[in-house]
Amino acid sequence: MPISTQPESFARSTIRSFGTPLLSVLVAFVLTYLLQPLFPYPFLFLFFGAVMISAWFGGTGSGLLAVLLSTGVVAYFFVPPYYSWFISTTAEAYFVAFVLCALAAGWVSSVKKKSEEALEHALDQLEVRVSERTAELLKTQTELARLSQLLSMGQLTASIAHEINQPLTAVVTHGHACIEWLSANPPNLQKTRQTAERIIQDGTRAGAVLARIRALFNREAPAKDLLDINEVIHELTTFVRDEAIRRRVVVRSELIPGLPKVQGDRVQLQQVLLNLVGNGMDAMSDTTGPRELVIASRAENDEIVVRVEDSGIGLNQETAEKMFDPFFTTKPHGIGMGLSISRSIVEAHEGKLLASPRPSGGAIFQFTLPIRQRDFNA
Repeated sequence: MPISTQPESFARSTIRSFGTPLLSVLVAFVLTYLLQPLFPYPFLFLFFGAVMISAWFGGTGSGLLAVLLSTGVVAYFFVPPYYSWFISTTAEAYFVAFVLCALAAGWVSSVKKKSEEALEHALDQLEVRVSERTAELLKTQTELARLSQLLSMGQLTASIAHEINQPLTAVVTHGHACIEWLSANPPNLQKTRQTAERIIQDGTRAGAVLARIRALFNREAPAKDLLDINEVIHELTTFVRDEAIRRRVVVRSELIPGLPKVQGDRVQLQQVLLNLVGNGMDAMSDTTGPRELVIASRAENDEIVVRVEDSGIGLNQETAEKMFDPFFTTKPHGIGMGLSISRSIVEAHEGKLLASPRPSGGAIFQFTLPIRQRDFNA
């Protein structure tokens, strides 16, 4: 059966409360008695120290007990007439001043001790709260890291679904066309071969897009080569020609010849253009007027500027501010990753992707690619 520590604690508290003033006043008495012959007046300052020590270690009660003991000792031994409890008229003021100073010393020491204990208690409580808060923050940080990983996985999944949707759709379309050419009587082998080659191109493109997206999310540097941006645009317009005809969209190019070559990843830059062109066609799907999409290029201030304009529904200020955020979309079945990925690709090429309303109606998307001196030399 465990022994309670309460009696022991009470005994220690009692000894401290009564023993401290007794011992301190005794020491003050002995030292004052020995030093008294050296001073013409009673040397009583050591009793103030005894009172302060008692109040500091024993509390207010011990301080008052020390004052009471000091008053008796001083009245009997050090205030004339000596060795008597009677106090002469000439020593009354001196004795009263001593008592008041002793009370003040005890009060100051007690208040100071309580303030220090309160401060220590507050610091202990603060340390406990800081420890608890730190543990909560570490837990929150762990949860946020896990959430960030989940969001990154979600973004990667959405990005893959968005970016390979078009080449896979093209593969399926060309596959149906290939079957139609083979079903003809006699089979049109030339058309079948051309369609099969397009299937291979689209499949290869889908694989390249997947590799580039993986590199983008792994923060790997793009595989940059010296590119003629006009050639990249020509290849893209050839790729989207059938889709533009199906949607009754006129694609017009305004390319400045002889532009300096830039360093970039062909597949990634074509993917940016494909996203911008696709968004432009989608924006014009519900318009009744002319459906015209303009792709332009020019050199400006040591940069190549590529602009894609459409005559669609246009942009408002709120949409223009949010359209590059992940998962933000104005399309009924969109997932909101195309423009976000496009901006990431352009920024990886040290450029900028911007959007603005078109004065004549529609929207303008343009991105820049830096021209370095070595690009001019090349």
